[in-house]
Amino acid sequence: MAVYMVDRNLPGLTVAQLAAAQKAAVETSQKFTKQGKPVRYIRSTFVPGEAHCMCLFEAQNIGIVKEVNEAAKLPFTRIVEAMDLTPKS
Repeated sequence: MAVYMVDRNLPGLTVAQLAAAQKAAVETSQKFTKQGKPVRYIRSTFVPGEAHCMCLFEAQNIGIVKEVNEAAKLPFTRIVEAMDLTPKS
């Protein structure tokens, strides 16, 4: 499966709203996986000074990632294939 980055502009977002958005991404990904569309939310990075958020998902294709974000009602500006370079322990 490939990794995809979802870019978001989230001006005015509170910490509670950010946590709720993350929960929606996780739960919607799990729901899609149970329905036979494997997708995994990996993590997010939020830059408060710019109201910019980057979320990583793992899926078979970009379409599933788009569907997950739309179903979770999470706004995004773009979705692109990316590489997760987190070191493995």
